[in-house]
Amino acid sequence: MGERGVIAGRFEQWRPHLQSVAYSMLGSVSEAEDAVQECWLRLDRSSPDGINDLRAWLTTAVGRICLDMLRARKSRREHHAGIWLPEPLIEEPAEEGPEYQAVLTDSIGLALLVVLESLTPPERLAFVLHDIFAMPFAQIAQVMERTPHAARQLASRARQRVRAAPQPDTDLALQRRVVDAFLAAARAGDFDALLAVLDPDVVFRFDLGPERGRHRPPLTGPDAVTRHLRATAPRFSPLATPVLVNGAAGSLIGTRDNPIAVLGFTIVRGRVAALDLIKDPAKLRRLRIES
Repeated sequence: MGERGVIAGRFEQWRPHLQSVAYSMLGSVSEAEDAVQECWLRLDRSSPDGINDLRAWLTTAVGRICLDMLRARKSRREHHAGIWLPEPLIEEPAEEGPEYQAVLTDSIGLALLVVLESLTPPERLAFVLHDIFAMPFAQIAQVMERTPHAARQLASRARQRVRAAPQPDTDLALQRRVVDAFLAAARAGDFDALLAVLDPDVVFRFDLGPERGRHRPPLTGPDAVTRHLRATAPRFSPLATPVLVNGAAGSLIGTRDNPIAVLGFTIVRGRVAALDLIKDPAKLRRLRIES
């Protein structure tokens, strides 16, 4: 095997790590794959002699690519009519390939990804690389072409935003009990029981896709959320099955072959603090491909 073949083999070794970094940065599996592919092209055009630490070089390269993609997407998002939510990762280990499983294993929850969407691209990069992937600020500074002090400040500002958001319960068994109670109440039309599992500050967000006319503003408060569920739950709750969404308890509405929506839950202190309904056809397409 020649030198290029060795480099290609080592790139494949680090591909799952790069995919996880890119997904955490972009919240999209397809965009993350594009970023990793561009990273490979840059490596293929580079001289191996100038690379001492391949993992660091690749992480730096994919970080810069994601930063550029975030900036471009932020500009496009100004014309996006509705809410943009991350592309969900649905855990069904027996059906997924190794790259997808690596992303799922290292993935961060929808709740955190939603908060990261509110950050500037440099803040998000600094937080993801340092707080999630433990990259030192000296290396992050090289990715961003800033000083280590500036990178540290960006990560600190991002961390404050993250800590200010409701902190989800990490007990998966507790999450599952709350989600099961929510779905049972929705199926039975027991709206008193629904109110009992909703947080006083609950928010219900909808990502219906980028087409104009599909925009739906978020609902806030138990009364508004319950009124919406009263109108929609009889049709959709019988089609809901429990799954893990980005490692947390959630629900798939429909089937992998015919997905209607994915519903993510943020459980805080044993109650539903946020519901994220992802119905964008582009974000559900992967479920069909991998079923």
